[in-house]
Amino acid sequence: METQIKSTVILDATELILGRLSSEVAKRLLQGERIIIVNAEKAVISGKKLTSVRKAREFLEVGHLGHGPYHPRRPDQIVRRVIRGMLPRRKPKGQEAYRRLKVFIGVPDDIKDKTFETMPHANAEKLRCPYFTVGEFAKEIGWNMGGE
Repeated sequence: METQIKSTVILDATELILGRLSSEVAKRLLQGERIIIVNAEKAVISGKKLTSVRKAREFLEVGHLGHGPYHPRRPDQIVRRVIRGMLPRRKPKGQEAYRRLKVFIGVPDDIKDKTFETMPHANAEKLRCPYFTVGEFAKEIGWNMGGE
């Protein structure tokens, strides 16, 4: 069963809740759309920053440096991994869908002049709890911004 490739959609992740953004993107990828996410470091994670960072640091200790499992620390890779978790990645349709996804830190020069889509239902303004950005989270768990 081949999925027919639809249009390319460019999403701006600024002030969007990561979980809601990811679930919507996963559904659309499975329907055959190509999706480019820009400003991945500006997406938000709900909850207390200290608790999430503590859990992530414990998880980062699992495994061996040379043998895995490998844990992403860059914001674009963190967003990609969250979306991958919502896809059936071991099945061919999930692998094809994952290949149609591109995530960027900031906005690349070649797509600066294009129009960006957003998701009003995933906006962080609706949150009544504390939240922080993926970029802040990445810095806390060891992202070195200079060595992108």
